Amino acid sequence: MQPTIHVEVIDPSAFTPPYDHALCGALAAAGADVELVTSRFAYGPTADTDGAYKVTERFYRWAPGKPGSRPRLAAKLLQHVPDMLSWRRQLGDADILHFQWLAATPLDVHLLPRAKRHGGRRPIVLTAHDVIAREPRRGQLAAQRRLYDQVDAIIVHSEHGARRLVGELGVDSERIHVIAHGAFDHLASQPGAVALPTELADVKKPVVLCFGLIRPYKGVEELLRAWQGIEDAELWIVGMPRMDIAPLEAIATPSVRFVSRFVTDLELPAFFKRADLVVLPYLEIDQSGVLFTALAFGRPLLLSDVGGFPEVAKSGAARLVPSGDVSALHAALVDLIGDSEQRAQLGAASRAAADGPYSWDEIGRQTVALYEQLLAQPAPNAPRSSQSGQ
Repeated sequence: MQPTIHVEVIDPSAFTPPYDHALCGALAAAGADVELVTSRFAYGPTADTDGAYKVTERFYRWAPGKPGSRPRLAAKLLQHVPDMLSWRRQLGDADILHFQWLAATPLDVHLLPRAKRHGGRRPIVLTAHDVIAREPRRGQLAAQRRLYDQVDAIIVHSEHGARRLVGELGVDSERIHVIAHGAFDHLASQPGAVALPTELADVKKPVVLCFGLIRPYKGVEELLRAWQGIEDAELWIVGMPRMDIAPLEAIATPSVRFVSRFVTDLELPAFFKRADLVVLPYLEIDQSGVLFTALAFGRPLLLSDVGGFPEVAKSGAARLVPSGDVSALHAALVDLIGDSEQRAQLGAASRAAADGPYSWDEIGRQTVALYEQLLAQPAPNAPRSSQSGQ
């Protein structure tokens, strides 16, 4: 019988609590002893651990201003180095350190403990959610490449992401492991879900949902242009803006509704249950948490053919259109809005994918198997890194 593996999952910024908590729950279900080390999520409550794993909020405890404000971001930057150093000094008996979303890459290169491959005593795993920074600042890609060299294993969510790491950053393919993103089933089954606002609940037409933070690479402008002339359905664009959306609102037709705010986990189910189709017309991506939320709710998907999206579409859960092709997107929207049978087939495949290759049980098993593989490897007789210490 294998001894219990003690894992610290570290997400300093609490950037994606649904993913963090789903992963920790899956690792615990696979037999690991898990602690999530993170910060308080500023936008609302997070998932209940049900006692399966421990949560320690030890980063960024000084949080002035509103979430996302300049004072809040400045405070996080000021605290990042001392908080990382404090965490590192107090490392306990974890067998594996598994990082998520290390956002201060040029600093984090110097702040990580030594990985086993550099003579450290415990393996370090990094999940590369965004495999390569979008619109990188000067020196950021070089820092990201150095960060990848600091760890023992890199998890990516798609074969596309693995190819990018090898082809664009020259990362050693033997340290790259493709483990899928899981479908967020806990969001579909949580108690206390909130109903839609009355003005949305009263809508009788089919609803096409575009959900998530509103950013330029999400293709919302292209979606609004593709929506021109569609009046027999409503398009709901739901999520907190991370850009000026006035130009988007200016080209929206009367059959478009914006819900321009953060939507909590308790509000989220009502939007996905009401959606007849979920559309993600991204211009670039590796994988998307919104996609895996839609799978959990068994929603039919219309996706652009970017990143790892085609890999999910192979399951039959999604229809693909060329990224940025407004005419093709318009035609697909019209076709799917008018064809309930096709949507039902996509939805059934979506639910099957959530129960199969994108289930957290499977992801938990694969991740623990990776930990076991890393722990079985002896540390090389490498010199102490000049960039970091244990």
